[in-house]
Amino acid sequence: MSATAEPRESALLSLGVNIAIPAVILMKLSGEETLGPVGGLLLALAFPLGYGVWDFHRRREWNFISVLGFVSILLTGGIGLLQLDPKWIAVKEAAVPGVIGLAVLFSLYTRYPIVRTFLYNDKIIRVAEVDAALAERGNHPAFERTLVHASWMLAASFFLSSLLNFVLAKLIVRSPAGTTAFNEELGRMTALSYPVIVIPSMAIMIITMWYLFSRIRGLTGMDLEQILKT
Repeated sequence: MSATAEPRESALLSLGVNIAIPAVILMKLSGEETLGPVGGLLLALAFPLGYGVWDFHRRREWNFISVLGFVSILLTGGIGLLQLDPKWIAVKEAAVPGVIGLAVLFSLYTRYPIVRTFLYNDKIIRVAEVDAALAERGNHPAFERTLVHASWMLAASFFLSSLLNFVLAKLIVRSPAGTTAFNEELGRMTALSYPVIVIPSMAIMIITMWYLFSRIRGLTGMDLEQILKT
């Protein structure tokens, strides 16, 4: 019998739980006549927090990026509940992807480059077959240089996200933390984060993947169907 397939994350479910539902709660249910600022903030954060715990329990997959996302949720809650200056939302929003981008570059000097986790891994690519073809043609050094270039491109997507996060938060979140207006602005920022931040960052990610796959084809002589896992 074949091994049980690893559960895959549903993109629509993730989008709904992490962005859509929290945004609606923050914008529509944070008034004094409903949940109030504190209740609305706690309920909104409970969805991505609970989803993260549930997804880890289901897939048993916890990594550096997941941990940063978890910490980001806790920091948002802390800023709101402790009623800190709203400027810290912009700092936090910029810091999380910025740290990931720096980690991608720093990992180049370790045995485990993060680019392998994101792009060059067994879930996407037939790594064993690609490595064998690279060895046969003596192209491993050239491929290592390719991974370095791909790492810089991947880091660039996170640095762009960091910049856009900061600008979006500064433009939208202006009200004092702990107020209904603060929650509504936080919800508006969350709702806009997908088209304003995620789409441009994903565009760079797709270009990075195209570059990586095209280089693999050139260095191995393999077709795309042979490189990618179906």
